[in-house]
Amino acid sequence: MRICGVELTSNDAVVCLLHLENQQFNLPDCRVRKLSLPKAHSRGDLLHFQTSFAKLMSDYGITNVAIKERPLKGKFAGGAIGFKLESAIQLITDLDVEMLSPSAIKLTLSENRLPVPFSETGLKVFQESAFLVAYAAHMLK
Repeated sequence: MRICGVELTSNDAVVCLLHLENQQFNLPDCRVRKLSLPKAHSRGDLLHFQTSFAKLMSDYGITNVAIKERPLKGKFAGGAIGFKLESAIQLITDLDVEMLSPSAIKLTLSENRLPVPFSETGLKVFQESAFLVAYAAHMLK
């Protein structure tokens, strides 16, 4: 199974692809680490983001996407652009998109230790949260 973990930060969708086959995890190389939407964006920009994300998932054979859920209110609340990105991803017809709360991710990670330290994955530091979302989603399947 191949999953794309997504963390939405301001106007970026940070992605991490994770593949589980024969009880072995694999982090396939991906041509992009994040997709962005301009802060001053139009309908066309949003459609371009959605099309680019769908194409990326199609190119890598990804059918499952896990997005780290963001609170609606409070100190760590998501911004309006992030919620637009979330909606654009959720509306892609060929993807099974699920939202994972930070508490569900934390609980899953406590019950299923990472097989390798994040520093040894070869991913960029800003991809850690997307990686953890993808890993938690695999463990919950």
